[in-house]
Amino acid sequence: MEEALPRQSGPLWEQISNFWTNAWEAYKSKPTSYWVLLTLSSAAMLVAFPASSILSRLYYNNGGKSKWIISWVAVAGWPLTALMLVPTYFYFKILPTPLNFKLVISYIVLGFLSAADNLMYSYAYAYLPASTASLLASSSLLFSALFGFFLVNNKLNAATINAVVIITAAMTIIALDSDSDRYGNVSDRQYIMGFIWDIMGSALHGLIFALSELVFVKLLGRISFHVVLEQQVMVSFFAFVFTTIGVIMEKDFQGMASEARSFKGGRGSYYQVLIWGAITFQLGVLGGTAVLYLSSTVLAGVLNAIRVPLTSIAAVILLHDPMSSFKILSLIITFWGFGYYIYGNSTVSKDSLS
Repeated sequence: MEEALPRQSGPLWEQISNFWTNAWEAYKSKPTSYWVLLTLSSAAMLVAFPASSILSRLYYNNGGKSKWIISWVAVAGWPLTALMLVPTYFYFKILPTPLNFKLVISYIVLGFLSAADNLMYSYAYAYLPASTASLLASSSLLFSALFGFFLVNNKLNAATINAVVIITAAMTIIALDSDSDRYGNVSDRQYIMGFIWDIMGSALHGLIFALSELVFVKLLGRISFHVVLEQQVMVSFFAFVFTTIGVIMEKDFQGMASEARSFKGGRGSYYQVLIWGAITFQLGVLGGTAVLYLSSTVLAGVLNAIRVPLTSIAAVILLHDPMSSFKILSLIITFWGFGYYIYGNSTVSKDSLS
């Protein structure tokens, strides 16, 4: 009589078994519509944000020159978010959050900072390859953690500090390898300025994230899906107003016609890049908002970590961005830093709940 096959056992097998058991329990605890919405929101983040970055760089590759136009495109799609907000009032049977003086001022300030942030990133994409710009932009995690500590009293644990050190090391590697991916029509000074603008934009992005959290804590006192959307709509609207003023002052709207004529691919291609740039950016924002509400900041962090290499790979394939060994090393280290941050903070969250 043949012996029965030995049953697989061991710590690794038990961990895998526990993972699938917990995953199945989590799946059953939520309706199917929840998982469909979470999947679509995650896909929006992973597709729309990289697409927006690629389109920004494509604008400059094909003859676009205006920094204000690209920063304007980033907020020109704000009515899409407003269109998503209106049905939530009927679905949840709620009224819009009443505005007061402090709340309006906070939205104006955040809108102004967002307009400045978009302008900084537009300078970065004008002078840097999309793969390099996306890697540098990942440093916003560091600034979010630091500003969150100083402004919102968020805790800085060992995982966050280690992630800050790791990602800083990745940024340093890119800086030391600047000659390998600089475009021929970009001077050394422009490349350095693009690097600086990207880091400054990431720092400002981290400040905006911390200030947004502070508004929820001090003025709103709650975080719900429609409140998050309301803040996004109001901040994007004021950013749109400030950016539009800048475009008018620079007379870039008048220059769009001549820019479209000389654009590689013609007028149709020019306006498609701008329109799809506006749409993809807002879809990414909506996806990120939904992920934060439906799941957690940890999952949002995971998706942000994944979209960095996705953007870099897409830029290499579609825009033929140079990818040196140093940039690959920086990409791996950045991913490692994100992973360290996500794992450490998810462990802390579990411990605080238990």
